[in-house]
Amino acid sequence: MWMTLARGIIAGLTVIAVTAVSRRHPKIGALLLTLPLVSILVFVMAWTKEREMVPISRLARESLILVPLGLPFFIPLAFAGRLGLSFWPALVGGLVFAALTIGAWFWLGPKQI
Repeated sequence: MWMTLARGIIAGLTVIAVTAVSRRHPKIGALLLTLPLVSILVFVMAWTKEREMVPISRLARESLILVPLGLPFFIPLAFAGRLGLSFWPALVGGLVFAALTIGAWFWLGPKQI
């Protein structure tokens, strides 16, 4: 129970820190956002809990495929000004794009990697 709470606090603090940095320094915030901070935390926490490489390797393989498929999420947000979109429509558009690419992978891709 305490480990779950600690993991939640660490994840929350990471999000808060990236948000705070990105307000004053967007490039540094973007760098922190693109670093696999959450992935690193998950791998370390999974290792400390299970101490098995097989599930960590499987998670890494799945992430290696799914991370690029999630990148279309950023397109409407990145070009919102040019497209005349406010935040919420751009966010929803990004979610739709990511859902389409990731959904297509789950539907058409191999069943096991």
